[in-house]
Amino acid sequence: MNQTAQDKRVRLAYLVSHPIQYQAPLLRRIAREPDIDLTVLFGSDFSVRSYKDEGFGVEVTWDTPLLDGYHHEFLPPLRDTRGVSATSPISRGLFRRLRGSGSASAFDALWVHGYASVNALQGILCANALGIPVLLRAESWLADRPRSPWKLALKGLFLRALSHGIAATLPIGTANLEYWQHYFGDDFPQFLMPYAVDNSYFAAKAAASRSPREELGLEPGRPIILFASKLQERKRAIDLVKAYELLLTRLAGPAPYLVIVGDGEERQALAAYIHDHQLHDVRLAGFRNQSELPGFFAMSDVFVLPSRHEPWGLIVNEAMAAGCAVIVSSDVGSSFDLVTPGVAGYVFPVEDVGALAQSLFDVLQQPGTANRMGRAAVERMEAWSFEQDVVGLREALAYATRRISLSQ
Repeated sequence: MNQTAQDKRVRLAYLVSHPIQYQAPLLRRIAREPDIDLTVLFGSDFSVRSYKDEGFGVEVTWDTPLLDGYHHEFLPPLRDTRGVSATSPISRGLFRRLRGSGSASAFDALWVHGYASVNALQGILCANALGIPVLLRAESWLADRPRSPWKLALKGLFLRALSHGIAATLPIGTANLEYWQHYFGDDFPQFLMPYAVDNSYFAAKAAASRSPREELGLEPGRPIILFASKLQERKRAIDLVKAYELLLTRLAGPAPYLVIVGDGEERQALAAYIHDHQLHDVRLAGFRNQSELPGFFAMSDVFVLPSRHEPWGLIVNEAMAAGCAVIVSSDVGSSFDLVTPGVAGYVFPVEDVGALAQSLFDVLQQPGTANRMGRAAVERMEAWSFEQDVVGLREALAYATRRISLSQ
């Protein structure tokens, strides 16, 4: 690329707390755009090493590359507790870095992930002071945790004030778009940048992965129900175990297995319930790394995420990309965009064990239903991918900077 073309590239800074396994493939894809000069600004590097994940309750070292394929910098820390909260990490020198100094050029736009942290707000304020347009992406939705009326009123005031510092939002899906419309107004600029995963990776790995059937002692020919997430109370794995117990009393033919992948605070209680109710065909598989998940998806007939308050649930994308039918609760944000009942799976009312059991029955009672839904899931993910993310980001940059062509 000659110097003239280099100068014409839009210099985009992306401010985020730490390297995130779900985001790394997307950042690599954006970095391939010839007219976008992406620099990712991290507040902390804790996730690139082994660290204690509070949700899983175990030491985690991700086995997929988090930093390859895109330009990134770790900002000097003012405060870093080796985790993510409203007050950690907090970075030094953000104003100077956005402004540019020495060999570092100033940026044309700032993309911020989330707004409920000191670092994100610092980035927005610095960009505003420098006249740099801000693009905001977050997971928020209106089905929020219960709040008192006065807290909701304060939140509304805060977000209305925040909107004056944002050029456009990048909604991840329908529920998130409605959130921004509610707080920022119907006419606020929004450019859909769907919450997506590396679909091709999960499809290819699912086809090529070694099945964990033998490791888990699963007989061939029997259906498999899969749960994979942190074993926290709000993930409602216990609802799935109880629904599975109901299902066994109704389903003719070979009894399905239930495989629970993950770890966390609820594991002991789940194990006790499984033991006390003599559910011998439930397997607690423990925490599994990113590269192992496709093998679990590939051997499973249906994936279930019964969570309460799950603003999206990217594990649903992964399961669908790998060809699984899916069942999710009404409190999973991705359900609005990805799961058409009866097509790729079902949506059941959150914490309704009977309805979840019925959804499992509907998927498993007729041979071939799970496979048909799995094929529909793959088709749905073809239109919910990184390519749509790039389109949305380019549209937002064209609007905010007037320096990028949509014909690229």
